[in-house]
Amino acid sequence: MIKGLMMVDDNISNLTFASSSEIVSASSSKLPLSPPPPPLNKKKRNHPGNPDPEAEVVALSPKTLLATNRFVCEICKKGFQRDQNLQLHRRGHNLPWKLKQRSNKDVIKKKVYVCPEISCVHHDPSRALGDLTGIKKHFFRKHGEKKWKCEKCSKRYAVQSDWKAHSKICGTKEYRCDCGTLFSR
Repeated sequence: MIKGLMMVDDNISNLTFASSSEIVSASSSKLPLSPPPPPLNKKKRNHPGNPDPEAEVVALSPKTLLATNRFVCEICKKGFQRDQNLQLHRRGHNLPWKLKQRSNKDVIKKKVYVCPEISCVHHDPSRALGDLTGIKKHFFRKHGEKKWKCEKCSKRYAVQSDWKAHSKICGTKEYRCDCGTLFSR
């Protein structure tokens, strides 16, 4: 057994450290165990495809999901993904603009998004996805055109970030079988 001192809040506490063999013998005896620490009050996140039943279900069209610039300036025709970005842009044209402010009293209703593809499992509201980015990437990955192609292995991707992540690691790991065949996994 090893004994030591520890400083905690200006108080010195005696500590006793047990060896691994002493821990094994202590665990086999009938000593009462201390209860596990109470769980933290942490808000649980719903898993993808398992939405909050009280959330508002939003069904967007494929055209809306594929749109890159939904908000367009009427002066210069420049497009923006968010209305607030358009409003900030309008200031440059000396046009009236207004940023939407949320008051403390506004209740923000959670939204979930269903896939517009009828045959898709995420078309069912009980399997909706929890955020706009998630449904957009899902729609591109599963139902969209695969525009990006890896130069090394010719694998195609519908989401640019997937293609970029793949391109960084493609061909870096090789596993060689005894027979001489190369595998990536």
